Amino acid sequence: MTDDDLIVVKDSNGTRLHDGDTVHVIKDLKVKGTSSVIKQGTKIKGIRLTDVEDEIECRVDTIKGLVLKTQFLKRVN
Repeated sequence: MTDDDLIVVKDSNGTRLHDGDTVHVIKDLKVKGTSSVIKQGTKIKGIRLTDVEDEIECRVDTIKGLVLKTQFLKRVN
């Protein structure tokens, strides 16, 4: 794999994200297909990067396999 093939995933502030990072949701998000809402400030642990540079895969409460856009996330130190 060359440097051109690497996907760089960044949060809403431009901070690089890695597998296993913890992020906060910066805006209330409605979950398609359910009546659930992920509230602003929700902490999401153990994210997984996808093949798309502006999406991550995660688990929130009872929702597994959730894909979120990185523009609504902020990395927690």
